[in-house]
Amino acid sequence: MADAASSHVSKPDGATGVLVLADGTVLWGRGFGAVGQAVGEVCFNTAMTGYQEVMTDPSYAAQIVTFTFPHIGNVGVNDEDLESRVDGAVGCVVREDVTVPSNFRSQGTFGEWLASKGKIGLSGIDTRALTRRIRMAGAPNAVLAHDPDGRFDIPALIKRAQDWPGLEGMDLAKMVTRSAGEEWEGGAWTLGKGYARSPRDTRPHVVAIDYGAKDMIFRNLVKAGARVSIVPATTSLDAIMAHKPDGVFLSNGPGDPAATGEYAVPVIKGLLDADMPIFGICLGHQMLGIAAGAATTKMNQGHRGANHPVKRLEDGVVEITSMNHGFAVDNTSLPDTVEETHVSLFDGSNCGIAVKGKKAFGVQYHPEASPGPMDSFYLFERFVEMLK
Repeated sequence: MADAASSHVSKPDGATGVLVLADGTVLWGRGFGAVGQAVGEVCFNTAMTGYQEVMTDPSYAAQIVTFTFPHIGNVGVNDEDLESRVDGAVGCVVREDVTVPSNFRSQGTFGEWLASKGKIGLSGIDTRALTRRIRMAGAPNAVLAHDPDGRFDIPALIKRAQDWPGLEGMDLAKMVTRSAGEEWEGGAWTLGKGYARSPRDTRPHVVAIDYGAKDMIFRNLVKAGARVSIVPATTSLDAIMAHKPDGVFLSNGPGDPAATGEYAVPVIKGLLDADMPIFGICLGHQMLGIAAGAATTKMNQGHRGANHPVKRLEDGVVEITSMNHGFAVDNTSLPDTVEETHVSLFDGSNCGIAVKGKKAFGVQYHPEASPGPMDSFYLFERFVEMLK
């Protein structure tokens, strides 16, 4: 219904949704899900499956996800595939209209689920053209709007997109973290049985700092042999140490790592000084890098999808990984005390570090593979083995 290069504002017949970029570009389509408006950064995700996990990943907070795979919503939704109980993406853009689900696990339609979560969907968009635009010009700020009557104040939407400050400098971890600590109980999933219960025994004890974590991360820590306690993002060093952890996990999350690092990095530095074993993923990896003396940078388009090749430098093995990040550790800023362990084969950006002389490492990608390949589960096993 709309070409990503279009900048006209005359509404075509049948248009009930619109994506308005901060530069004035207007993309008309068909709205579904929640009615209303949402502002955020437009990104794209290349995964062919796992749209429900993507939409409930807290790392997508304040973002509008463009799915490059055209048939989104075909398998419906279910309660078991949620990745969090907090807000993730504010909305999504898709090529084809969502059809009736065809999956025995489905408990409802994608559109109905989006509406229940207050998230907006927009179909009928040339997602290839929009993705190309993002790749060439960077991720734009935009407003996504849905009105069944097709009434839109385009100048006001453009102004709202232009007035939104963007993700750089924005701390979103406080918005998506847990409000209180909890003892994690979920384990591995099996068909027909759901998620197993986590044993509360003499396993190594991991305290996970929740900056916007995906639940599958905690399940994989359990699967690797740990018991897990979760604490909010702003938890102090003393409060973490009071749990008497064998190791500390730094979770993924949204926003600018430098902004979240204002309160998180001093805690991580304290953990490093205490020689605490540390494993960080995504935002946690980035803040571990900052704590170890490196810098982070905003990427032009970011990496989001389930097909990203990463080279492991210790042996040259290539892992196919799941990624979701718009910031990265600047590998030109790594001090001598930090070793680069993984790099992206797409653009050479940093995808892993280890702090020399410490049991502390992090990766930029998502080894919990939800959705995505399972090449990197060994990282959870490596971390838990450090704690024994």
